[in-house]
Amino acid sequence: MSTDSKTPHPHFPVRPEWLALHDEPVLEPDLAIVDAHHHLWDRPGNRYFLFDYLDDAGSGHRIEASVFMECGAMYRKHGTPELRCVGETEFANGCAAVSESGAYGDTQACAAIIGHGDLLLGDGLARVLDAHLRAGGDRFRGVRQIAAWHRDPTARGSVASPPPGLLGDARLRKGMAVLERYALTFDTFLYHTQLPELTDLAQAFPDVPVITNHIGGAIGIGPYAGRRDQVFADWRDGLAALARCPNTYLKLGGLGMRVFGHDFGAQPRPPSSEALAAAWGPWIETAIEIFGAGRCMFESNFPVDKGSCGYKVLWNGFKRIAAGASADEKAALFRGTASRVYRLAATG
Repeated sequence: MSTDSKTPHPHFPVRPEWLALHDEPVLEPDLAIVDAHHHLWDRPGNRYFLFDYLDDAGSGHRIEASVFMECGAMYRKHGTPELRCVGETEFANGCAAVSESGAYGDTQACAAIIGHGDLLLGDGLARVLDAHLRAGGDRFRGVRQIAAWHRDPTARGSVASPPPGLLGDARLRKGMAVLERYALTFDTFLYHTQLPELTDLAQAFPDVPVITNHIGGAIGIGPYAGRRDQVFADWRDGLAALARCPNTYLKLGGLGMRVFGHDFGAQPRPPSSEALAAAWGPWIETAIEIFGAGRCMFESNFPVDKGSCGYKVLWNGFKRIAAGASADEKAALFRGTASRVYRLAATG
């Protein structure tokens, strides 16, 4: 995606001094949480390593464990191109070992690792998965391949630039067959306009857990700005069709990204959890109604969403949205679904 002077970066910058302008008490501090999606990386002006994440996770909520999500970090400098991504799994696994020592708090960061694997390699994906499994040990759980593409550049909100029609590519389908053989999961981020493509893929591979990131990518920028009601209706219909595939799951989060059009990261002061719940609630509540709590999991998407709010406020917002859920539903949304899908025995 272009990030020239006319096109804003898809992620709001993280500004600690701005985040410090708002604080609030932690709600339901005893509620156990598995953070189903976060990154660790070193990008220009945005270093977010293990201790940065643990500082956020230790801000008052009971974060028992987390799922590391691929983000292009720490790829190997040498070796064949398709295997360089294994460096990220080595990095995440090392972070997990540091965290699991217990010397830096109770959170088991990176307890599950989702790496990158180019499914367009088809049968060649097996070699990459073997390397990930060696590097990640018993923590490696699957791969993510971002599919977010739109013909209008102003509607795009990802740093990735996948080709159009990725999910229908015959080569990717061969890669999915390999993933199925290895009994691993498939994560993806895409836009709401692509949900039918993902539904078709999920139907073709009913034994592969297919996890949709960031609540299905309802676009709120570019040609969709000011069309929230229509976007909501189209997104809801797309999710409903996807949910009819019993092997599909949905991550509730990512709404702090610029693509959703909420723009909290552009305001003079950071939002309160009440403000987040008011803006995000209709989307998350609808998603839970469609998929059910047993197939939904909350995610921080940090440090990306840290450009829009603080970690403590984010989880308070989620707790406000889920306030009407039963105890069993809350247990699934905040901990159980992620523990089951990503096979976190210690927290399941």
